Amino acid sequence: MAKHEELPIPVFSSLEPVYGEGSQAEEAELRFNNLKTKFVQVFGHPPHVFARAPGRVNLIGEHIDYEGYSVLPMAIRQDTIVAIRRHHEGETEKVLRIANVDEKYAMCSYPADPDQEINLKDHKWGHYFICGFYKASVFSRYKGYYEYAKLKGVDIGSPVGLDVLVDGTVPTGSGLSSSAAFVCASTIAVMAAFKVNFPKTEIAQLTCECERHIGTQSGGMDQAISVMAKSGFAELIDFNPICATDVQLPAGGTFVISHSLAESQKAVTAATNYNNRVVECRLAAILLGIKLGMKPEDAISNVKTLSDVEGLCISFASNRGPSDPVLAVKEFLKEEPYMAEEIEIVIGEKLPSVFGDSPTSLDVLKAAKHFKLHQRASHVYSEAKRVHAFKDTVASELSEEDKLKKLGDLMNESHYSCSVLYECSCPELEELVNTCRELGALGARLTGAGWGGCAVSLVKESIVPQFILNLKERFYQSRIDKGIINKNDLGLYVFASKPSSGAAIFKF
Repeated sequence: MAKHEELPIPVFSSLEPVYGEGSQAEEAELRFNNLKTKFVQVFGHPPHVFARAPGRVNLIGEHIDYEGYSVLPMAIRQDTIVAIRRHHEGETEKVLRIANVDEKYAMCSYPADPDQEINLKDHKWGHYFICGFYKASVFSRYKGYYEYAKLKGVDIGSPVGLDVLVDGTVPTGSGLSSSAAFVCASTIAVMAAFKVNFPKTEIAQLTCECERHIGTQSGGMDQAISVMAKSGFAELIDFNPICATDVQLPAGGTFVISHSLAESQKAVTAATNYNNRVVECRLAAILLGIKLGMKPEDAISNVKTLSDVEGLCISFASNRGPSDPVLAVKEFLKEEPYMAEEIEIVIGEKLPSVFGDSPTSLDVLKAAKHFKLHQRASHVYSEAKRVHAFKDTVASELSEEDKLKKLGDLMNESHYSCSVLYECSCPELEELVNTCRELGALGARLTGAGWGGCAVSLVKESIVPQFILNLKERFYQSRIDKGIINKNDLGLYVFASKPSSGAAIFKF
């Protein structure tokens, strides 16, 4: 029997398998009907098929997926739905038209040309669809879904036009992975329009590579959970190869997601924030490799992530007590920031030549004043341990009460590490996380890339309604009074969520 992640994306003829029954199903039915009506208004034809992919909240394991370590997210009910119609062969205009139900996003048009170049400096929302459709692959510069289908031996003929309409309920810049939901839903919609379907693991890998072409060096967590999630379970996501292990969370706890109202501009600020940390981690890993006996040229060639030198760090630590790679970090990486010249002396090479094949990393080198290697490596190694401690706690014989307390403690430790060692928090997130704890959260931490976006809190199920009410009063009321948000939109900014299901195709 095939593993869950080896199966293709499920195809449904009704909404119930994904949205259940009751108010959520009614809300979903309304959305799909509105989407179909709007599609006909915009394009003059009904869509052929729909695809949906959810956003996610990462419960623990921040900024470690791109270092090769496991993470523990769950899908949320908020999602992106893409309605799509494939033009017939005889239609003369070969163009991709991408519209959005939200009219603040203007319609984007692109030639239906897999050879086109995308100007990534011009941050258009439609690029996320194009990169889902046209993945620049490692095999050649011929792009996209066409390349992937060709690689898989699928004959889909010459390029044809597509009409696409998007409806998303994952707040943008929230750290809940609106971009991955969009890229996954777009990729799956294109597949469905061409009547093909691939295993979930392949789609997760493909969509991760797609999003990297937007300019962030993402690690694959967001795409993996969006594609592979199962209703009722969080997932331990492992990489190389991608696989998912179900994690049944304790029944007495619920996760409350709350937006700091500071928007995280991950793609726009990549050179100074997100991609900067990726570069710092690689430099930390190369230096650790050299200090632990590797030749500099071997470390530069072979060491890409901190997981590549974990074995060396553990060997060093095991001779001195506990086999904790952080001991090697403390021994060999100084706490003061490194200047580029200091690193170049150790490695015997100029930094631009180390990162010469990565334009996004070269952008980081131009923007960076210094590099905090000790702190970044300490965070990654300690956070990787917390992920497995979280999973082990869930599976342990502890009482439900003790499980929830331990999970909350791990979340609090994770936030401290993200805030102090990785420096990916911001004042609004710090205020929000502290407020959540004061109001009774067992644990609270930033989630997603950080520098804005959301916090996730573990709250006893019995107090969730009162917790959300108090949070609205303590954190959001002053923002409503200042006109930062509308009171009627509060449900978008603070909500409880149980683990939702993953990507799906709908043919009605």
